[in-house]
Amino acid sequence: MALTDDELKAAMIDKATKAPKPQLYVKDFYACDPDAKPRVIKNVANALVKEGKLMFWSSGSTTMYALPSRIKNEETREADEESKG
Repeated sequence: MALTDDELKAAMIDKATKAPKPQLYVKDFYACDPDAKPRVIKNVANALVKEGKLMFWSSGSTTMYALPSRIKNEETREADEESKG
């Protein structure tokens, strides 16, 4: 049985928080609810972006999703490493 939108949002935020990498493809969220269609997952991910809970992140060729706090932490960590090296 498919999750409600609110349950799916919570599962997606949890996955984004615990994922080893800060950026995730939309397909990475498919495991949050195997019964949901990919379009539903994408719509919920986009709703989370509109709410400010997720953000788009682009590598230049691919658009991914990320938690804003994890991207800021990653950028700060990289800047610290560059200043040391």
